Amino acid sequence: MVISRRHFLSGAVSMAGLLQSSRAAIFREGVAVSEKHFEVVDIRRTTVRMEFREVPRRNMDREIPHWRYSEICEVQLGCGAVGVGETLLFYTWGATTDAAVERARGGSAIQLMWDDSLGAGLQMALFDAVGRAAEVPVHALLGTKVHSRTPLSWWNIDTSAADMAAECQEAMRQGYMSYKTKGRPWFDVFEQVRTAAAGLPPEFKIDMDFNDTLRDADRALPILKKLEEYPQVDIYETPIPQGDVEGNRRIAEATRVKVAMHYGNPTPATVVRSGCCDGFVAGGGAAKLMGTGRFCEQSELPLWLQLVGSGVTAAFSLHFGGVLHQAVWPAVNCHQLYERSLLTEPIVVTGGHAQVPDRPGLGFEQNRDVMAALKDVMTPAFPGTCMHEALFDDEFLKGTGVTTLDFAKALIDEGFHPMTMYFPLVVHGALLIEPTESEPLHALDEFVASLRSLAARAKAGEADHFHAAPRLTP
Repeated sequence: MVISRRHFLSGAVSMAGLLQSSRAAIFREGVAVSEKHFEVVDIRRTTVRMEFREVPRRNMDREIPHWRYSEICEVQLGCGAVGVGETLLFYTWGATTDAAVERARGGSAIQLMWDDSLGAGLQMALFDAVGRAAEVPVHALLGTKVHSRTPLSWWNIDTSAADMAAECQEAMRQGYMSYKTKGRPWFDVFEQVRTAAAGLPPEFKIDMDFNDTLRDADRALPILKKLEEYPQVDIYETPIPQGDVEGNRRIAEATRVKVAMHYGNPTPATVVRSGCCDGFVAGGGAAKLMGTGRFCEQSELPLWLQLVGSGVTAAFSLHFGGVLHQAVWPAVNCHQLYERSLLTEPIVVTGGHAQVPDRPGLGFEQNRDVMAALKDVMTPAFPGTCMHEALFDDEFLKGTGVTTLDFAKALIDEGFHPMTMYFPLVVHGALLIEPTESEPLHALDEFVASLRSLAARAKAGEADHFHAAPRLTP
């Protein structure tokens, strides 16, 4: 399809236009409350450690074990409404910074929620809070709902053929009709697909993300053509570098399997002119995502939602699936990776689709009991992602009778040199940890396990153990 420049420009989505649409929905469909009720009066951030299910665990631990860590953001408005959002700390389109939090405090949540620069967790929480305050679902704030149900995909990283087959079966058991994974040279992709497809009906689809590892069209096509012999194989994502427009065009023309690219490279206009892919992977902040959706609608190209995290993020994604016309490929949220859900009720999938919620805000409630259980055992002095140092305060020792000095001395009996104590002075009971770069991962894992064990013993009332430490030194 050829789009004129005027038609393309008419699809641009401005923040002012999005804000006007949201405000109209609030006062048309929602509770008629004063603008001052939407003032952001408090923002809280909590890091949780979410354990993977057994099959994902042995595969995720090989490549991206840090996907366990998520930051939950809670925004409270002047009217008392509290919204929840999430940032998967080591895989996100935008982390919420301390500066973003300070900028949002005291502001209007309606004005703020379309600002993508605030980061994933804060933006999501603002949308949820505004929806709850106005008693409208998030999709009403985004636009007009065009789908009552939206497709979802099961996701796991590259695995053995046996694990992939087991995951496909589990996905189908839970109502999913598609499975997305990574195509990687260290696994036999033919064995993976052959083993998985043997137990699947043709209508269950397998999508493979190669992340440009097939190098070029000449090397990619023999592999892709062989895989397409299986009716379950449905979408290839980025088989070769996306900048290779001609190579991707050759692949798209030569295979019956749909080819997907991340939106933006090459330019969307280049994609339309060249036909180098069949649809877009779309993610990012709300304003960016709505702009991507508008272009896909005008160019009649499918859109593959990719908003990654726990069930909180998956719930947010459902609302975009409800308002984006071209969100017809099954959304990838990765929330199936985790043992426990941060929601009080599951996202139910039947026939590969989930219902777009119509309840206020995200339409799901946060499971605070699970969140409390997953909250890490030591308390960071400041929210956010650490760099080369990790700084904790002694809040986690409150009421235990154990001091920072006691904790550090007990660490000696675990076989580790204590961390820096009581510095910096501005942090109460500070514990400053800076591992050397020469330590292997297994040594760091052992160190973390010792910290967790000691924290658990302190909270269990074993203060005498700490007061007597160290026992194993001269």
